[in-house]
Amino acid sequence: MKPITRRSFVKAAAATTAIATLSKPTKGFSLSNDEIRLGFVGCGGRANEHLGVFSKLDGVKIAGLCDPDTRKVDSSKKFGPDAKGFKDLRAMFDDKEIDAVVIAACNHWHCLAAIWAMQAGKDVYVEKPLSHSQWEGQQTIAAARKYNRICQVGTQQRSDPMQAEIKKFLHEDKAIGSILSARVNRYGVRDSIGLRSTPLSIDSNVDYNLWLGPAQEKPLFRNNLHYDWHWDWNTGSGEMGNWGVHVLDDLRNNVFLDKVSLPKRIFGGGGRVVWKDGGETPNVHFVYFDTGSIPVVIGLTNLPASPDSNKSPKCPGPGSGYIAYCEGGRFEGQRGSGAAYDKDGKLIKKFSGNSGGTLHQKNFLEAVRKRDRSILNTDVQVGHDSTGWCNLANIAYRTGNAFSMDAAAKVDVKEWTSLVDEMKQLMGAYSLTMENADLKIGPMLTIDQKTEKFVGSDSEQANKFLRREYRAPFIVPDVV
Repeated sequence: MKPITRRSFVKAAAATTAIATLSKPTKGFSLSNDEIRLGFVGCGGRANEHLGVFSKLDGVKIAGLCDPDTRKVDSSKKFGPDAKGFKDLRAMFDDKEIDAVVIAACNHWHCLAAIWAMQAGKDVYVEKPLSHSQWEGQQTIAAARKYNRICQVGTQQRSDPMQAEIKKFLHEDKAIGSILSARVNRYGVRDSIGLRSTPLSIDSNVDYNLWLGPAQEKPLFRNNLHYDWHWDWNTGSGEMGNWGVHVLDDLRNNVFLDKVSLPKRIFGGGGRVVWKDGGETPNVHFVYFDTGSIPVVIGLTNLPASPDSNKSPKCPGPGSGYIAYCEGGRFEGQRGSGAAYDKDGKLIKKFSGNSGGTLHQKNFLEAVRKRDRSILNTDVQVGHDSTGWCNLANIAYRTGNAFSMDAAAKVDVKEWTSLVDEMKQLMGAYSLTMENADLKIGPMLTIDQKTEKFVGSDSEQANKFLRREYRAPFIVPDVV
């Protein structure tokens, strides 16, 4: 890639300033059949799933396709043959023929792209996790409110009608009594991303400067540029931000009715074990959330149950879902389904859903047409709160030191003890112990739920992770 010269920096900064100073548009969508012209930031796998949905909905035109990898723009043309192609998202945001954008780029781009889009007068559907760090999520909310934009976050299970049935069963009917504790799981097998001896060469079809955007430029020692950015702190949020946000969002929605924005305290550990690859984020992660009411734990692993297995380790409840332990039994929920059991393990009731796909996109379009963010199923604030649990869980790991069972014993909660024991068994399957597996465990961290900052012991170290260092000119502004 070409180095950023002063001339290119000034030119890019000027373009950014121009976007930031655009006045709030007055256009509204008063009729249900008004055409909404959509632009797409990112044309990879998830974006193509969205293109497949949005392109089939009435009153939608695929008007713009943007990706720093020109091959991806070309391959997505099948969804919008007349769509304009862009390499730089700022140019697409400047286009008056685009009303709203769908952001499905890498995690590190989500907030800045959303902010720039809203400053340019566009409504936004932004993929999960909303933010790459907690502070930029707050800035995205501020932009949505300042520019009166519709901003939906892509936790699509929120649009599944089944969720309302679950909440009625648990909270209105109290069919299995009060909720006492909860457990969340994301057990899904993945492979190593490889470890190169020399830095990855970037394909000439990719504008690497635009691909990086806010992220720092550094050599990559994994095998692939695309998708595996998830496992690099510079661009991704690990499995916690990739899948953890879905299951934790279900927990916040159905167990807490969104009344708990963030936990009061957090404690956790994990590591990137067994694999010797170019990734940084943990493939084994275990966290305790002190909410002040219902204690919660989450267990996450990408490892098979053993070296000769291709299946995830066994765990209580669904491999990707949550359990609400109640006075009279338990409820197990996951994407598209749920089940309630009595104290003896007898099935009481089943719940069936549709995962919210298509309905979530329709919900966004309805809010755009009506200019009413109150009908969004995942308004930016809701998405920020659920993403926050993931951001904090990652910080709990990143502030850690060498694992010890004595440190893990600081939390005396049944679900936590069981989770740590399960992780111990998993390490044993690979002839490792918790102490020699290169695991870490962090200190107990306290969060001020109003400021969303850490306070008290070890807060200085933890607060360093709340805001990243941005690469000019791709900077989330202090004042949006």
